[in-house]
Amino acid sequence: MSVSPPSQSPLSGPAILERIDALAAISAEDWRLSRLYLTPEHRRANDLVAQWMTAAGMAVREDAVGNIIGRYEGEQPGLPALLIGSHLDTVRDAGRYDGMLGVLTGIAVVADLNARGRRLPFAVEVIGFGDEEGTRFQSTLIGSRAIAGTFNPAVLEMRDAAGTRLADAMMAFGLNPAAWASAAYEPHAVLAYVELHIEQGPVLEALDRPVGVVTAIAGATRLAVTVEGMAGHAGTVPMTLRRDALAAAAEMIVAVEQLCSGQERLVGTVGRIEASPGATNVIPGKVHFTIDLRADRDPLRLERVGAVRARLEAIADARGVAIGIDTLHESPAVACHPALMAQLAAAASAEGLDAPQLPSGAGHDAMALAALTDIAMLFVRCERGISHNPAERITAADAEAGARVLARFVETFQPATSRP
Repeated sequence: MSVSPPSQSPLSGPAILERIDALAAISAEDWRLSRLYLTPEHRRANDLVAQWMTAAGMAVREDAVGNIIGRYEGEQPGLPALLIGSHLDTVRDAGRYDGMLGVLTGIAVVADLNARGRRLPFAVEVIGFGDEEGTRFQSTLIGSRAIAGTFNPAVLEMRDAAGTRLADAMMAFGLNPAAWASAAYEPHAVLAYVELHIEQGPVLEALDRPVGVVTAIAGATRLAVTVEGMAGHAGTVPMTLRRDALAAAAEMIVAVEQLCSGQERLVGTVGRIEASPGATNVIPGKVHFTIDLRADRDPLRLERVGAVRARLEAIADARGVAIGIDTLHESPAVACHPALMAQLAAAASAEGLDAPQLPSGAGHDAMALAALTDIAMLFVRCERGISHNPAERITAADAEAGARVLARFVETFQPATSRP
């Protein structure tokens, strides 16, 4: 596969999309994009991205957990670095811009600097994280947590659907799982982290803006709810004497929707439900369902979680069913640094663009990097807000707008004076 530099500017939209198409062709399946962590497809993706990084003037290395990293030195070797990154893994049957756009745009920015012989008063490092989605080992942000120094070595014992341990998959990939700690960066060696990503939502399209500045990445609470009533014959138990777990769960699901409506930047979703015994002529005796509740303000999210718990328990009591609510996941909101947000907005303005502020409801590698350094994110508009789907689309014009804003941000970057 050719990796020669595009004939046009590295920042051109068609050049970036051409490389995305080449990278998206690396998949475990011919008919859909599926590229999981530490697979042969991950190896091929890392190798191709490494060639593009080298062509852009970067020194390239692969770290202990499989992240691919290119470094472009500053005015002198060894200076602290501004990090640019996103992920190279995908969900199954994925879109081609999620993650990849950020990595390839970062490479384009460095290629543009190198083509002009421009060195900055700091180094620039572009990172292609090996695992953000968690699709294979069900543990998200493995790559970025390792770099941030928050990797949990217990994850090495996790197994994929085929029973392969993460540690064994790392060895098969050519890595040493015992060396995981070496992936962590020293805080003094990093100035900030910036991530360009498709929005994965419809806000920018509704506002008719190609780019937006992210204010925060939403915190999330995930709950598993079990409702227990009494199974019975569908034809013989009167309606007034039933303890129907599914009817109770239905009322609870509507309550979740009501409690999460009308609050700005708060969303609640029931994404999975299972009723048993699951027969047409049997009253459901037990139901399991999940709740995913997110907000960019932790006090609001936690207050709504409490309200949801109280309402569901009240419904259970009124209907004579038992309820159990377990917390599966809890992550706080992560704020982008105001000074870096202002610099991104100024870069957009200098490119003739109005970049509105908006939160991210989806998680990103920036969440993990916030434990290491200041973070910023730039969103690029995607068609109809569709993501995690083969229908994911962006235009070449929007890809170029994002690249030019990111390039100007990098060239004018000033480290923040304090953490928020």
